[in-house]
Amino acid sequence: MSEKRYYTDAYTHQFQAALQEIVTENGRFALILNHTYFYPTSGGQPHDTGTINKLRVTDVTLRDTDNAILHWIDGKPPQEQQLTAKIDWARRFDHMQQHTGQHILSQAFLRVAEAATESFHLSDQSVTIDLDTDALTPEQFQQVEQLANDIIWENRPIHSRMVTPTEAQQLPLRKIPAAERDTLRLIDIDNFDLTACGGTHVAATGAVGLIKIIKSERRRGNLRIEFCCGARAVSDYQQKHTITSQLTNTLTTGLADLPDIMERLRTENKQLKQSVKEQQTALLEQKAAQLQQQAEKVGPFTVITYIHNGDANELRALAHLVTSQPATIALLGAIGAKTNLLFARSGDATGDMKQLLQEAFRQLGTGSGGGNAKMAQGGGTAVSVTQLTAAINHVKKQLLTK
Repeated sequence: MSEKRYYTDAYTHQFQAALQEIVTENGRFALILNHTYFYPTSGGQPHDTGTINKLRVTDVTLRDTDNAILHWIDGKPPQEQQLTAKIDWARRFDHMQQHTGQHILSQAFLRVAEAATESFHLSDQSVTIDLDTDALTPEQFQQVEQLANDIIWENRPIHSRMVTPTEAQQLPLRKIPAAERDTLRLIDIDNFDLTACGGTHVAATGAVGLIKIIKSERRRGNLRIEFCCGARAVSDYQQKHTITSQLTNTLTTGLADLPDIMERLRTENKQLKQSVKEQQTALLEQKAAQLQQQAEKVGPFTVITYIHNGDANELRALAHLVTSQPATIALLGAIGAKTNLLFARSGDATGDMKQLLQEAFRQLGTGSGGGNAKMAQGGGTAVSVTQLTAAINHVKKQLLTK
């Protein structure tokens, strides 16, 4: 079984090792080395990547039977017994910053708000912890973040050591793992946090750089906290600084005034939308009244035909208005990138609008739709106004024969 040297040295990222075993699974190959610094996916922390004899290491896992570390490679296994391995340092150090930051933040939440961490997840996109509470105050968040960063700036040393479960019971651990083990690896942030962990960590808190809480949300009775540390926090700040700078320049205002400006714009936009909606409704009502005046009597019914070059969504609103009048049938169409038809009737009128719609599309040679006897709507490929007018006139004549 591989000696897990990342337990005692997280900073070595180039090393020599002997090949012990080659594992084959579904056409993939994994190498087992006599010792390794590659971290396997476990404990909420993703695996390292890198190369072994210039072969890309795409995944690192633990074998279920004996916990041997499997280095999954992209390609065929090397012929040599002595191998040269390189870990992607940028990825490794990022994981070290985030994981150590999580330990600091979890202890800070415990001290400030008595909120214990129930789970931890680290990915390329985000870092989260789930707390055993469903709400915290803004003041608590601020105190937690301040305490966490104070611990970072004090550059406290971080050590790891192995203990037995019995020994662990006598120590002030933040959390004792539920799984039974012969030994436990402890991560000790000097005079601040002590907890069992198998992950990779920085040597002193200062290497975390800084911690920034990004957001919180309730999840199944818990509170999920998303945060970022170190280089990720710098990147997050750079992105947000760029965005806020663009906004303040565009709106010619200062950063402190930006929330008030945005709220004012939001209110104005809401009012403008309402005003536009009211004007559109008034125009539709005016159009409906005009169509009623121009309508044709077909038997006992008032039949309204109308084709416009515009938004097909307006057809439904227009149909609703005109068919609110008694004994009215509306045969409406819209042309544009595609052809749209909407046939509707008032409740006291007769005729199957769905059948009429299908007949209109047969006349056009394109399109399909659905609905019921009272209202049907559909669309097809674009046709000319002349073709659409002819199809609507065709179904209008059918009303006389009903």
